Amino acid sequence: MNIKKTLKKMSKLELIELLAEQEEEIQTLKLKLEEQEKRIEQRTIQLEEFGNIAQAALALNGVFEAAQKAADQYVDSIKVMTEEKMEGE
Repeated sequence: MNIKKTLKKMSKLELIELLAEQEEEIQTLKLKLEEQEKRIEQRTIQLEEFGNIAQAALALNGVFEAAQKAADQYVDSIKVMTEEKMEGE
């Protein structure tokens, strides 16, 4: 049956009840939408934090590489000094 015809056949009380039910449903959907928006906001914050963590890890990786190179150079220089000392004896 056509919705317009159905609405015309309804009494004012039935129409008011229908409107009240629709308002309840709208409020429920608004609450669900707000909850989803909060979840999206939390996920966005988490993703930003993960991005910052990844950037920090990359920066630390660079620091560790530089430290390893410095340690390797130190060990190499100690080896050279030791060899030179042994050759001098």
